[in-house]
Amino acid sequence: MRTRLIFLAGFGVGYVFGARAGRERYEQLMRVARRVRENPTVQETAGILQAQAGGLVHTAKDSVTDKLSHTRVGNKVSGFLGDHEPRTRTGPNGMHTEP
Repeated sequence: MRTRLIFLAGFGVGYVFGARAGRERYEQLMRVARRVRENPTVQETAGILQAQAGGLVHTAKDSVTDKLSHTRVGNKVSGFLGDHEPRTRTGPNGMHTEP
């Protein structure tokens, strides 16, 4: 019981001091964040990273599409990935058939 009271008293003191300094500290952090965000070097780096991420997404999509196109499921799934080329299948007798 004593431990609980000490914990609650410490929590209350921390809350009061945090509430007094909280808004000022929040405003200070927001000013720093705005300055960093508006920095031309940061904006340039963010643009480069965004372009690289877009390229990686495109490369990953192409890789997945290529791997799926070599499987039976890939023939069915490729339509969902935007591949509209007609595919051929091998029937039970080994002859190529259209899907």
